[in-house]
Amino acid sequence: MNGNRFGRLFQVTTYGESHGDAMGVTVSGCPAGLELDEDEIQEELDRRKPGQSMITTSRDEPDAVTINSGVQDGYTTGTPIGMVIQNKDARSGKYEPFVTAPRPSHGDYTYSAKFGTRNWGGGGRSSARETVNWVAAGAIAKKILAREGVEIKAHVSQIDDIRAPDVPFDKLDRAEENDVRCADPDTAERMLERIDEYQEEGDSIGGAVYFEMRGVPRGLGAPRFDSFPARLGKAMFAIPATTSFEFGAGRDARTMTGSERNEDWEFDDGSRDDVRSEEGDPVPVGNDHGGLQGGITTGEPIYGEATWHAPTSIPKEQTTVDWETGEEKEIQVVGRHDPVLPPRAVPVVEAVLAMTTLDFMLLGGRINPDRLDGETGEYDTEYHPSSPRNEDG
Repeated sequence: MNGNRFGRLFQVTTYGESHGDAMGVTVSGCPAGLELDEDEIQEELDRRKPGQSMITTSRDEPDAVTINSGVQDGYTTGTPIGMVIQNKDARSGKYEPFVTAPRPSHGDYTYSAKFGTRNWGGGGRSSARETVNWVAAGAIAKKILAREGVEIKAHVSQIDDIRAPDVPFDKLDRAEENDVRCADPDTAERMLERIDEYQEEGDSIGGAVYFEMRGVPRGLGAPRFDSFPARLGKAMFAIPATTSFEFGAGRDARTMTGSERNEDWEFDDGSRDDVRSEEGDPVPVGNDHGGLQGGITTGEPIYGEATWHAPTSIPKEQTTVDWETGEEKEIQVVGRHDPVLPPRAVPVVEAVLAMTTLDFMLLGGRINPDRLDGETGEYDTEYHPSSPRNEDG
């Protein structure tokens, strides 16, 4: 099975199944000299882990990360960073009825049809549990980008037909103050009530996540297949249950005229804090293009939205067929499942944004891929380990 690696220079390779022994990720291409410890990665993992509230799966996973390579004395060494997250609360028994009777709209049948076998516990490799690896790798990318002045934020912008109003960038952090992760408190309450209604009915519902990045330098990305939106869109669609990705005006662009969407140019007079440019640089007047023109970053905020369909594991009665017995069966998918996906998708979206952006910055030479201090050839650094013998002497 291929397709387990992400990135060109900042390469992320993952492994693990939902009910396997562990999830794991190897990050190749992280420059040396980044101060890093497990607590920083754990902080991001805690935002994604299950069991956070009544609107997430009750699976009791601590998602405790262990770094087992690539870090020496608290600093990255430039070699691959290996991280492992043990699975502690897998209960595969509830999935036995579906080994040869695929659950509706899951990957059960397609995996079996492709490989002739599959790990059926918890959905195996097709489970969204695999995104725990992405968040771990994304935590590293976010820390490097923060050094470069790049900020990444996201929040739940819609659940069912309940849509949040626009939230200023400096207020998006409020998403962490409620279970829905919507940065507008009033909308969050209405969303929570709606989710509860679907839970009581044994059903689920979809929604969307708004994202925004600021401080991204202009000039990242290449035309066509390596454009910034092309690669970002590919990464977003890799998140399980994603059904749409848009940036800037997005789908509204279909009803805008050219004169409405086009952005005039002006010289930066130093008054704009939302664009990464120097005074006197040409800058677009508006940003309906979402910080991307010709597939390349403009230095303006990159923003957009991704949509998730309703979780497919629901306790409502459904129909399937058992290819081993030839029977048609009425089934209920019982177990511990999320009734809605966007609240836990927020840190996953931020991780995808961070990994994509960092990879482009490394490819574009904005960051030295060998070492963050950029001191090529310098060996006597503050983060080089000292000889134990010298310390003893």
